[in-house]
Amino acid sequence: MLDIHNYPAFISAIIIFQLVPGPGTLAILNATARGGVAAGMGAVFGTLAGDLVYMTAAVTGLAALLAANPAIFSVVRWAGIVYLCRFGWNLMCAATNDDSSGAEGARGGWLAFRRAFAVGLTNPKVVVFFLSFFPLFMTAGTGPGTLGVMMLHVTLICMLYQISLVLVSDSVVRRLSERNRVGLLVRRLAGVALIGFGIKLAFNND
Repeated sequence: MLDIHNYPAFISAIIIFQLVPGPGTLAILNATARGGVAAGMGAVFGTLAGDLVYMTAAVTGLAALLAANPAIFSVVRWAGIVYLCRFGWNLMCAATNDDSSGAEGARGGWLAFRRAFAVGLTNPKVVVFFLSFFPLFMTAGTGPGTLGVMMLHVTLICMLYQISLVLVSDSVVRRLSERNRVGLLVRRLAGVALIGFGIKLAFNND
């Protein structure tokens, strides 16, 4: 279909990769727990924007530039590790008073968008992933139009999954009587997980 080799496998692979939790998923869940659906949606679009940057980089050859220049890749990689750990630490140390949640609510989805977008850019290996992922489903005749369609598939499927994640997680949080304590627990667990991702990236040199 549309010069996409093994179209069913292409769709299945996108869905499977979405089901594997990553920093973007944690950013979305954290934003939803703190600011509800509006903040969660902001995080969704921030995550999608980060993915779009990397997909565009992959199809335009910037990934090859990073691969050919280990020093540049290393700088970007360590900047991402530092940001992940810093963001995680801030979540773990987040204040529990109502003023902090009110301030975030006032700034709404824009703050969540910026945070999720930054998290989405903290793993430069994503660009290498897209560089290796797209060719698996390309044919000799694949042109720019097909690459655009493939990017659109990834974006739409990710968006549908992440919006569903926001709606479900917000519904669950709303039904719990101690929402503030749940939000605090989610933030601290997300903080630990983000620091864990940062440490994993630091020790994974592949």
